[in-house]
Amino acid sequence: MRKKRIGVLTGGGDVPGLNPAIKEVVLNALNANYEVIGIRRGWRGLLWYDIADPAKHDEYVANLTKNDVRLIDRTGGTFLHTSRTNPQKVRPHDIPEFLLKTDLGEPVDDRGTKDYTDHVLKVLDHLGVDVLVTIGGDDTLSYSVKLSRMGFPVVAIPKTMDNDVFGTDYCIGFSTAVTRSVDLITQLRTSVGSHERIGVFELFGRNSGETSLISAYLAYVDRAIISEVPFDMEKLARFLHDDKRNSPSNYSIVTVSEGAHMIDGEIIQSGPADAYGHQKLGGIGEIVAEKIQELTDQHIMYQKFAYVMRSGAPDSLDRMVAMSFGNLAMQLIKRGDYGKMTALQAGRYTTVPIEIVLTGKKQVDVEAYYDKENYKPMIKDFLGVPMFLT
Repeated sequence: MRKKRIGVLTGGGDVPGLNPAIKEVVLNALNANYEVIGIRRGWRGLLWYDIADPAKHDEYVANLTKNDVRLIDRTGGTFLHTSRTNPQKVRPHDIPEFLLKTDLGEPVDDRGTKDYTDHVLKVLDHLGVDVLVTIGGDDTLSYSVKLSRMGFPVVAIPKTMDNDVFGTDYCIGFSTAVTRSVDLITQLRTSVGSHERIGVFELFGRNSGETSLISAYLAYVDRAIISEVPFDMEKLARFLHDDKRNSPSNYSIVTVSEGAHMIDGEIIQSGPADAYGHQKLGGIGEIVAEKIQELTDQHIMYQKFAYVMRSGAPDSLDRMVAMSFGNLAMQLIKRGDYGKMTALQAGRYTTVPIEIVLTGKKQVDVEAYYDKENYKPMIKDFLGVPMFLT
C-alpha cells in the first residue's frame, strides 16, 4: 500500500515565517508516515508542469525530506519560491507554450484568458498528490477555494504581512513586519531629529491599515494615516507642523499606509494589473511628503519601507504562529478534515471553512482603535481587546 502524499506550496508575496510553517508540515507529515513534495513557485509550479517533459519536472516539484527542511527555518522568505500566478485566469501571454497545443483550458473572456484548473488537477493526479497544503494570502487562497469546491482535498494556512486575510485574527508575517517597521522608525528618528524635519514613512498595506496603525502606536509616532479612512491633506499638514513645533526636538513623524488616499482622491496605483487584478500600490507617501512641504514650508524626510518590512528571518511570534499553523494543518489532514484554513481567533488556535476568505476583507476596526478626527491610534477600551488589536 503506497503512502499518502502531501503537496505543499507558497503563493503571493513572501513573508517571514513561511519556512517554519513548511518545515512543521513536512516533519509532522513524515512522522505520520506520509510523503511530502514541495511545489515550486506557488500555483505557477502546477500550471507550468508539463507531464510530457520529464526533463523539466525538477524545476517545479521536489521531494521533501527531513534533511531538505533542516535549516530552512533560520531564514526568511520561502525556500520553495513563490509567484502571483492564478490558474483560473491565465492571460494569453502567460499561457505556457505546451498548453497552447492542447485542448485544455476553459475560456474566461473574449480576450483569450483561460481557466486551466483542468490541467492543474491532471498534474496533481500525475504527481499522486492526495492533499494540498497551500500557504498564502486571500489571492492564493481564493484558488484553493476553487480546488476545494471541485472536490480536491485542500488545507490552507494564512499569511500576509498586512494581516488582512478574512476569517483569522492573525496571519503569518504580520508581527515581523510591525517589528521591522518599529525598528526602522526608531532608527530614523536620529536623522529626522538631527535635521529638525517632518518624517513621512510609507508602509505596506493595501486594504488594511494595521501595519501603519500598530507600528505608529508602538513607536509613539505623532500621526498615522490608514487605508480605511480618507484624510484631509491640509489638516494633516497642520497637525504635523504643530507636532513639530511642540516637540522639544523640533521634529514630527507620520506613517502612511500605501493603500491610503485623500478625501475625494484615489488610491495611487501603477503598472499593469497582476493575475489577480491588482496594480502595484505605492507612492502616496511621496505625494504626502511633497504636499506637506508645500503647505508648511518645512523640510521633509520621506522613506518608503517597502520590502524591508517583509525581509529577513521571522521574529519569535511569527515563528510560533507559523509552526503552530503547520502542526494544526497536519492534524486536519490526519483527521481527513479538508476544506479548512488554520486560524487564530480571540487568541486561540482554531480552524474555519476555507471559503470564508471570499466573504469579506479584514480591516482595522476604526471605531475601536483609531481617532479619525486627529489621525492617531486610540484604543478606547482595552478590556477584552485582542493582543494585536485585530
